Amino acid sequence: MREIRIFEMEQDEPATVWSIARPLVVTVTAGQLWLTLEGDAEDYWLDTGQSFRLPAGARAWVGAGRGDVRMTAASIGSRAQPGVARRVLGLMPRRALA
Repeated sequence: MREIRIFEMEQDEPATVWSIARPLVVTVTAGQLWLTLEGDAEDYWLDTGQSFRLPAGARAWVGAGRGDVRMTAASIGSRAQPGVARRVLGLMPRRALA
């Protein structure tokens, strides 16, 4: 099991800083994303459908490029701890089968 989050930013929102605890892949699903990493002189401009891998321990600044942006951030390279699926499923309502 892996975690996937969806983020949306409006063009006039200030850039935000992400401290990356575990590796992530950011994928733009709509719009354009501006991304830069601490210690990296490059600015990265990602358009719809493009992805960028963020390593654990990185600090990344992200913001909307032209217009608003929607993106997903998915954890990679790790497996869920034993019992996580069982605990999550335990939170779901149970239905009787007919």
